[in-house]
Parts: sequence; structure tokens; C-alpha cells
Amino acid sequence: MGTVVLERRFAAIGARVKVIRTARERAARIDVGFDRRGEFFELRLAGSRSASFEVVDADPDDRCLLLLVREAGEKSKFLCGFDERHWFVAAIPESARGVTGVVSAKDALQPDAVREAVARVRPRDRFRRRNAAYVRQGEWFFLPRWALVVDERDVLRDEPLSRGRGKDHVLELAFRRGGETVFVNAEHPGGISLAEFELLPPSQQRSGWREMVRDPELYAKGSVRHPDHNTVVLHGWHRVLMNTEQGARAMRHVAFLD
Repeated sequence: MGTVVLERRFAAIGARVKVIRTARERAARIDVGFDRRGEFFELRLAGSRSASFEVVDADPDDRCLLLLVREAGEKSKFLCGFDERHWFVAAIPESARGVTGVVSAKDALQPDAVREAVARVRPRDRFRRRNAAYVRQGEWFFLPRWALVVDERDVLRDEPLSRGRGKDHVLELAFRRGGETVFVNAEHPGGISLAEFELLPPSQQRSGWREMVRDPELYAKGSVRHPDHNTVVLHGWHRVLMNTEQGARAMRHVAFLD
């Protein structure tokens, strides 16, 4: 799909797009950039690789579109759209079948437990950020667990929640069990293990690390804050689940960190 056609399809949802070819990229990359006119979608092509972008579906009312990327014999799909205050890009897992439009892409991004809750509760709008089945803030889903009883001594306060990059979501009250202890800093946003951390020289161990837990079973209650989203308030304990984009090739180096 040519650049002019791409610009027209993105404009249909109220967005700008820039296509950039650069030798510095090893593979096609989709991101949200910012210039004097505001946010835009940035589609970067690796200079030495054959790649193409195609919009296969767009929903102007929902301000979302489904982008197909063909590169080196592989296909990847991305949901591009607007959520609350900003444009976003979400990679669709290659394991998801039948993703041909915006609606099926949104469905593919919901974890199994969320889809099961939606099927059981049948909310009026299954993609609304707050409905009878769940609450959502960005890429995070919160499923009610009304029967969960937590010892007050195990409750964490103002707990950061991250997928390994970007700004933290902050949970007013949290409870976790399981998971792997990791150490995170700017160079290792996905974290390294305790064994790897202990092999570092003392000078490197002092360089801005924080201890977190990778892939815990996590629950939250109270407010959930993030600078790019409206604060949500969870009444009672809720299971915390990330959307499924970490299962896509484009997200294979991203971790769920708490």
C-alpha cells in the first residue's frame, strides 16, 4: 500500500502517519511519535529488507484500524487507535486466528480469563473500559474477585506495575503471590534474575536498580493511577491481567513486572 493511500486510511480515523525508511532498523517498526503538530504513527522500514504496510480494516467511529505488515515472508498485525488521551499501537499475537478487522483484533487482545468473563456475564459493550465483566486501563484488565480474602500484613501500597517499558501504572493496594524476583534498571527494563544480578560488580549493582517480580499472580484494590489514563477505582479485590500482545513476535522481549 502506497504512502498516499496509507495517509488517507489513517486520516479516516483522525490520525497522521509517517513512513520512514532507514538503514539503522533491522526490521519494520511501528510506534507513536510526537512533533510540533502533536502525535503521529511512525512506520519505520528497514532499508535492506522488503516490507510493506496495509490497512485491512478501519473504524472511523471507534478511531481504530488494523494494520498488516508483510516482511521477509512473515505477516504481523497491529491494532492502531486512540484510547482516552493518546494514540496507541498493540501487536496482535500470531497465534490468534481469524483476525480480519478491528473487532476481532480487540477480541484477540483480551486474555482467555477476560473472554470467559465476558461470555459468562454478557456485558452490553464487551470492549468498554468499564463493564459488568471487567475494568480496563490501557493494556491492563482487572477482573473482580469478590471472594478473595487477603491478610492485611500482605498488602502492598502504591505498587508500581509495568510491562517492562513505558510509564508505570500505580496500584493503591496490591497483593501478589508467585512470580520470579528480578532486578530492573534503564538498560534492563525486562529485568535480570537474582543470580545474574549477583554476578555484577558492586559498582554496577548500585546503578539505579529496583527489585520487582516478573509474572506474579497479582490482585489490586483501590485506585489505579497512570499519567496517560484516567484514574480508575476498584471496589474490592480484582485479578490483574495484561493483554495478550506480549505473545506477539514484536513483543517477545517485554515482561509483566510488578
